[in-house]
Amino acid sequence: MKVSYTMQLWREGKHYIAHALPLDVASSGPTPAKARVALDEAVNLFLETARDAGTLEQVLEEAGYTQGSRGWTSPKCLKTQKSETLLPA
Repeated sequence: MKVSYTMQLWREGKHYIAHALPLDVASSGPTPAKARVALDEAVNLFLETARDAGTLEQVLEEAGYTQGSRGWTSPKCLKTQKSETLLPA
């Protein structure tokens, strides 16, 4: 079964952080490629755990996924942008 997701990647110090949207699963590595491999493993473990608990469909539906003949498709990412906010004094 295929489950698609969108990945964000950024650097924090000497490590790269990979984040799977909209599953909200993250991992890291010393290079972008290793962070991506670690993220794939983390996503697989997350989904296997949900499946074993009998909650996989619920988890995916709550994250906005739809099921089709080829597996689960993530919701379409409409826009990615940086924002900022002011903290109260």
